[in-house]
Amino acid sequence: MKFKNPKLNRGWKNKDTLKQVPTRNGYGEGVVEAAKKDPNIYVLCADLTESTRNEWFKETFPDRFVQMGVSEQSLAAIAAGMTLAGKTVFIASYAAFSPGRNWEQIRTTACLPNMNVKIAGAHTGVSVGPDGATHQMLEDIALMRVLPGMTVLVPADYIETRKATVTAAKIDGPVYIRFAREKTPVFTTEATPFEVGKATVLRDGNDLAIIGCGPLVYECLMAAEELAKLGIEARVINNASVKPMDEKTIITAAKECGAIITIEEAQVAAGMGSAVCELLSAEFPVPIERMGMQDRFGESGEPQQLLEHFKLTAPAIVDAAKRIIKKKK
Repeated sequence: MKFKNPKLNRGWKNKDTLKQVPTRNGYGEGVVEAAKKDPNIYVLCADLTESTRNEWFKETFPDRFVQMGVSEQSLAAIAAGMTLAGKTVFIASYAAFSPGRNWEQIRTTACLPNMNVKIAGAHTGVSVGPDGATHQMLEDIALMRVLPGMTVLVPADYIETRKATVTAAKIDGPVYIRFAREKTPVFTTEATPFEVGKATVLRDGNDLAIIGCGPLVYECLMAAEELAKLGIEARVINNASVKPMDEKTIITAAKECGAIITIEEAQVAAGMGSAVCELLSAEFPVPIERMGMQDRFGESGEPQQLLEHFKLTAPAIVDAAKRIIKKKK
């Protein structure tokens, strides 16, 4: 087995010893890093400063931090107004509330006039755990990728989330960054490539391609290791840039592998997998299986138990791979 991109954490295969950090920490560090270089970066938060990791920005730049309280619609609209004064504004809350509650304000005040509003959506996916279905935001990828001009980033681990946040600050226009609550494996490194509009091939293979986004990319890699033991070589693609998407890399994977699995900790309807299907149905149709939440809400439970229950872990990917390979022409 050879990696097209060998710059993964050396110990990535051992989950028990691999460092685990919430991706939200990457956002918290990233927005501080970006603000140190750009005095026009401000942060607005909707009464969730600690949970979203904006407490670090508040401590470092108290004059550039505004606590909005539980007022998500105002969060988006005021941020858009601040951009008229030349500011780049990050707004942060649980994704169930932003963009969940203020989607119309994001659409009208941030996207329509193409404002530099960066939406940080925390506590996404079922791995939020015991908070249950009301707080487990699963529809946000669909909601955000449909908005004209919106960049959608779903980074895979803590390091990539920090890179995505710093990058988002430099983009002209609205950006949505999706991150999680629970600690997840840190399997990339500072040298691992990250670029908006580019996917990263983390593992070579021509029997099928597994395309993931967010922390589930690690499950894709673990599944590929198990498949290799069965003589099945899977290509693993980190599709962190959901919009704009790396069409060339995905079309190439379809042509060279002949079958694709997509996986995301979100609704499969209109999500990342749907974007892949939309592309390939027009350019190079192949058998595809979309893994994710299948038209249902989450429920309360421990994060790992929920991921297993909803078949979002490596063993479920292995089973899907066996099914999809049988459909190859």
